[in-house]
Amino acid sequence: MSDDLEIDLDDLERRMDGALASLRTEFASLRTGRASASMLEPVQVDAYGQMTPINQVGTVNVPEPRMVTINVWDKSLVGKVEKAIRESGLGINPQLNGTIIMLPIPELNEERRRELTKVAAQYAEHARVAIRNVRRDGMDQIKKAKAAGMSEDDQKIWESEVQEITDAHIAKVDASLATKQEEIMQV
Repeated sequence: MSDDLEIDLDDLERRMDGALASLRTEFASLRTGRASASMLEPVQVDAYGQMTPINQVGTVNVPEPRMVTINVWDKSLVGKVEKAIRESGLGINPQLNGTIIMLPIPELNEERRRELTKVAAQYAEHARVAIRNVRRDGMDQIKKAKAAGMSEDDQKIWESEVQEITDAHIAKVDASLATKQEEIMQV
């Protein structure tokens, strides 16, 4: 009887892991004091009539700690790549050198660091909400299974397992946030 009332914990955990992965990607795009190629990941360029990730129109390099360079493959796209970076909100002023765009990474001032920690906190909150939504789905599955004949003991066991997974993932979000905020505030 109870075999057909299984709750797919693996699926719930996979979906929560997805929220964590998405959070890591968002955190990677937040600028800390040093240059990294991943900070350009969210930047999209209007290339050949469609929005394209910057790493698909040129080679992104980090030749030194405070510099990112983009070697644009197609000369006709240099202006569009420069425009996309200016409008991205990264706060970086691109410098052109032929088909190479240089992005000097300025020192972050205290105010900008605080702003970035707030943005990081917002990203973390979105991840927590996503995880709680997955938890709610799991709890709904358990309620349906109870209505279909699951015993009350089984229901409590499943609910505590779903809650455990949720707590573990929320703790990972909090730990990631703490690490990222520390990284941002380092001078």
